[in-house]
Amino acid sequence: MTSRLQGKTAIVTGGASGFGKGIAAKFAAEGANVIITDLSEEQGESVATELNCLFSRADVTKPDDWRRVLALALDEFKQLDIVVNNAGITYPNKPTQDVTEAEFDLVMNVNVKAVYHSTNILVPYFVKENRPGCFIQVASTAGSRPRPNLTWYNASKAAVINATKTLAVEYGPKQIRFNSVSPVVGSTGMTHLFIGKPDTEENRKGFVSTIPLGRPSTPADIANACCYLASDEANFITGVDLQVDGGRCV
Repeated sequence: MTSRLQGKTAIVTGGASGFGKGIAAKFAAEGANVIITDLSEEQGESVATELNCLFSRADVTKPDDWRRVLALALDEFKQLDIVVNNAGITYPNKPTQDVTEAEFDLVMNVNVKAVYHSTNILVPYFVKENRPGCFIQVASTAGSRPRPNLTWYNASKAAVINATKTLAVEYGPKQIRFNSVSPVVGSTGMTHLFIGKPDTEENRKGFVSTIPLGRPSTPADIANACCYLASDEANFITGVDLQVDGGRCV
């Protein structure tokens, strides 16, 4: 066990499963005080117990929930250092003309508006305290190398990547860093939606065939990238979209 994040406090949204759980586990192992949020209270509590971290049920589209999580961090750990906007959603792979307005609103609210809320509510804390901060958004290779039939999901992740770069420029003088990490398709609770069929090795072959290193991304892959960006080793890195994709975007 190392301590690259020793003494730092991190919020990881969508931390009860998939990439979020992997990120939370890595951060905790590296010495961080971790607060995971999720909509699933039962699963969130279970993961928090497993990882010896805190859980707060939160809807990332609700500003009051963000305020509550910030208050929890300050009450329990007296500080906040790292924010990982990992929670995300998609709709089933299908022709764009078949996407409903409700599905469009859902991906934009969860994937984009949540970043808006985290910025508006948490950045003032760092500015007021004159404290360096680190925001990491879990975006997607879909934001830079989109596939058909997921148009509005792709657009939401492109917005996240662009907003992250803009925020990095705007808040760099305040020593608040913004970066994004873009996974290629992995095996998570949403994979069946991305491929439009059950998540099996056979059904993933079409996606995996476009990845030069020949496999999907894993929670550990994404966690390692996030840990680097959150650590002091990356204190001169901001505005980067780190593609953790086995060469998919080359």
